[in-house]
Amino acid sequence: MKVTVDPDLCEANGLCVAAAPDVFELIDDDVVDILLPEPPPEMESAVAEAVIACPKQALRLLAE
Repeated sequence: MKVTVDPDLCEANGLCVAAAPDVFELIDDDVVDILLPEPPPEMESAVAEAVIACPKQALRLLAE
């Protein structure tokens, strides 16, 4: 699994950080930074929750 962010859609609401703080981090540009673009299997549930929680639908999960 790979997670990506569309910086044009991201408003840095922080819901992804709340759901998966080891994977996402807010940076100064009001955009989320992906710390682990290919999170390990044990984090998949939290990352999926973060993607669903994004109010701007800026996050995407890609199957590998």
